[in-house]
Amino acid sequence: MEYTSNSDKITRDYFDSLLLESRYLDSDTPSTKMELFGKTFDTPIMTAALSHLGNTAKNGMITYAQAAQIENAVHWVGMGEDKELEDIIATGAATIKIIKPHADNKEVYRKIEHAVNAGCFAVGMDIDHSFKNDGTYDNVLGLDMKPKSTEELADFVQAAGIPFIVKGVQSPKDAEKCLKAGCAGIVVSHHHGMMEYSIPPLMILPEILKAVDNQIPVFVDCGFESGMDAYKALALGATAVSVGRHLMPLLKKGPEAVAERIHQMTQELSGVMARTGVKTLAQMDPTVIHKRTF
Repeated sequence: MEYTSNSDKITRDYFDSLLLESRYLDSDTPSTKMELFGKTFDTPIMTAALSHLGNTAKNGMITYAQAAQIENAVHWVGMGEDKELEDIIATGAATIKIIKPHADNKEVYRKIEHAVNAGCFAVGMDIDHSFKNDGTYDNVLGLDMKPKSTEELADFVQAAGIPFIVKGVQSPKDAEKCLKAGCAGIVVSHHHGMMEYSIPPLMILPEILKAVDNQIPVFVDCGFESGMDAYKALALGATAVSVGRHLMPLLKKGPEAVAERIHQMTQELSGVMARTGVKTLAQMDPTVIHKRTF
């Protein structure tokens, strides 16, 4: 794989540094079913909150959603027009809408309301698009962004009325603030290496889990390429993982091709679960993980 930032390379190296012990006695065929916000899914391998996939494949955003629907997987969506979100919901995919931190909170509230009315089962915000590399406020496709306070997050949570999730959490401090604001979940992510030398999500994950004390789901994205990668995150305590860039090359082949890769990754996950004595996602055990020192 070609890496576009050193953070991506560091993340891949960390994935590969984690080794597993096998546990065969008293094991059995595992289940990968997951419960989330009152819904049941067949896999903890979700899509990622991507945007503008029309640049990758015709009707790319719809194809992406259709693949998640086929596999009964959670579907995440990023930026896009209102009509596009409505078309995504129409595929039947259980969808979580992630909103940018717009400088104008009126636009944030408008997008929250639209996502709820469109039928999203959760909504949230991508907090890491707050700044440019020079430290000034970010601007995404001509839209002004601005960092949000814990108090503003709490207001967004109340406005949503459905689970509100914050994406871009990379520290226990931000995790604690999200919990204080009443968020229903967080996504540990460095947004494809938005900042150089970002800590790998799986390295900081145990500290973040300790900070939220299992009170809310903790999801992870960035660099997932296999069921083995997913297993390592789940074993360390993640609720579920998101796969984005790994699936993008398949979009031109249609939803069935994307769905097949999600299915294959779920099978890979199931195989590792069987060989480590894990029968359900609730039985994941971090002691199976060992950090390579050689």
